[in-house]
Amino acid sequence: MAHIIIVGNEKGGSGKSTTSMHVATALSRMGHRVGTLDLDLRQQSLGRYLENRRAYCSANGLTLATPHFMQLPEIAEQDVPQGVNPQDHRLSIAVEMLEADHDFVLIDCPGSHTRLSKLAHSMADTLITPLNDSFVDFDLLARTRPEDGAILGPSVYSEMVWSARQSRAEAGLPPIDWIVTRNRLGSQQMHNKRKVGEALGKLSKRIGFRVSHGFSERVVFRELFPRGLTLLDLRDIGADRLNLSNIAARQELRDLITVLNLPDVQVKF
Repeated sequence: MAHIIIVGNEKGGSGKSTTSMHVATALSRMGHRVGTLDLDLRQQSLGRYLENRRAYCSANGLTLATPHFMQLPEIAEQDVPQGVNPQDHRLSIAVEMLEADHDFVLIDCPGSHTRLSKLAHSMADTLITPLNDSFVDFDLLARTRPEDGAILGPSVYSEMVWSARQSRAEAGLPPIDWIVTRNRLGSQQMHNKRKVGEALGKLSKRIGFRVSHGFSERVVFRELFPRGLTLLDLRDIGADRLNLSNIAARQELRDLITVLNLPDVQVKF
């Protein structure tokens, strides 16, 4: 069975698609067979990213390790089992098809609560939740008291993950390994950065997730998307000398893949 990685957060702009693309491509470059799905059926940021990659490689005669991307299959109404939601059935069929010949299946979820996203979370072996380093994003995980920052209780997204965990437990499946990654960290030890870090540390022990640094705010990420490239492809396109920012970003990706502790993955970049 393939190991299923879900990248989810109910808030847009947290870096889910950038994280999805870099994790999936890094695994592909290390020789693993990776299948991907994008459950943001309208925007399809991950799908567009991979489409840009194929177009860029074709136009420049390049062969770059690329994850397999699959659209949700169209299912005729009469082929949906009685009592089963059609969207649920489409996702289940897609995952079954990808699991058959891939080591990893990575699913990029939309920045909103949808039925498909909820079902995908219940499939997760590993859940990555990118989070901008602010209390605006933190509010999706937990409610806090403004006077002293005390945690009052889990918020909407944490409750959804809890529901997914219960569904897996009832099915006799292993627990979800949940990693919250702090994206767009400032370079200086600012007061807000420290407070968010302390709050995440307390909450992680309370509701059961691991905290990791993600990607800092860098111009390079905005430049890579139109060509479908990742940090690991820069030397392949002739960038023999990487600037310090790019080197630091590659190290962030290396650290993230290491923290994920995925089965049979030895970080080799």
